[in-house]
Amino acid sequence: MTDIENDLPIDEWLDQNWDADLPVEQWWDRLARAGLAAPTLAAPWGRGWSRAQTTKLAHAMIDRGALGPPSGLGMMLAAPTLLAHGSDELINTYVPKILDGKHGWCQLFSEPGAGSDLAGIQTRAERDGDEWVVSGQKVWTSMGQWADYGILMARTEPDAPKHRGISYFVFPMKQDGVEVRPLREMTGRSLFNEVFIDEARVPHDHVVGDLNDGWRVANTTLMFERNSIGGESISAPSAALPGSIGGHLDKPAGSFGEKISALSSGMVGPGRIKQLINHASDNDAATDPTIRQDLVKLHSSMMITRWHVGRMKSGSAKTGGEGSLAKLRNSHVTRMTRDISCEVLGPHAMITGDDSVSGGLFQEITMFSPAPSIYGGSDEVQRNIIGERALGLPKEPGPGRDTPFSELPKNG
Repeated sequence: MTDIENDLPIDEWLDQNWDADLPVEQWWDRLARAGLAAPTLAAPWGRGWSRAQTTKLAHAMIDRGALGPPSGLGMMLAAPTLLAHGSDELINTYVPKILDGKHGWCQLFSEPGAGSDLAGIQTRAERDGDEWVVSGQKVWTSMGQWADYGILMARTEPDAPKHRGISYFVFPMKQDGVEVRPLREMTGRSLFNEVFIDEARVPHDHVVGDLNDGWRVANTTLMFERNSIGGESISAPSAALPGSIGGHLDKPAGSFGEKISALSSGMVGPGRIKQLINHASDNDAATDPTIRQDLVKLHSSMMITRWHVGRMKSGSAKTGGEGSLAKLRNSHVTRMTRDISCEVLGPHAMITGDDSVSGGLFQEITMFSPAPSIYGGSDEVQRNIIGERALGLPKEPGPGRDTPFSELPKNG
């Protein structure tokens, strides 16, 4: 997979390979073949780099105005889960096309009656020879309208206990029996979707991990999701959509400028906080001692998050609740940023658009701010996980874990 010379400095490699006129597909192919699409992955898929090395690569790409590698749920969730649990055939078939952006992915987990209680999913899969026939409904499916494939949780044994009769599939989205309906959000975007599945089919060899052991595989995915949501990283802009549906692969890689992807438009990191501090200095809001104090609190919270993520990645913190703690901190920092940016911008916080103060950036964060408390497992779920796994508190009362799912009361 990797064909970059090990001794070639990354600056020199970028100077030789970045070309704004290249189609996105060709540029991403170069990155993937060099192990630079996801350099933290082990060879042959990446380069086994540390976060610090990856940050240096991101800065070098930003300095040159280079388009970042493919973003989205394929890179964030599907690839690392497949590498952890997938068969060699699944890995070799799908991971390369995630890394080079040829396939877009979505996550088919949550349902109208199974969001916080994810193990309560009722989407069913029934065996038919070498295939499974899938029917059910999913919701809050980010990027589903542009996905070639989805990571799907479905119930394959309804008479097994709640957490043991679930299987995890690589699910083809482009087939009869799959309908994706975008949901318009208050940000004005349609990032989320409803997905209706009516007797769609998936090959048996697309089961990830063992049959009826999908809950264990899903927990790996959720760990990657919480770490990604709660983590702090610097990456080159990558607004081009991966996959065959978005229509970006044939466009010039340089045509996306400094745009960021829809997935990260409402995210808060150190760069956002620096921008907020600059706005406060420019409009004299920073002369207000209360605002100055709030900005210091926000900066301190971001630094604590960075230290926490550093401990997670070093492996020195193993309470079982690190990912949940990181996600809670992300929700907290986002809410703080919303509140302080409204103070800094004053009446301008009510006007959005490219011509508004901050170019609409902090206004969008304000509209987006409820989302981090919900997606990836709500804040309440994360507190339960911390209480049970890290603090050893008793679980909430309910039916025994060995009760067959078919005998449990169903969510509305």
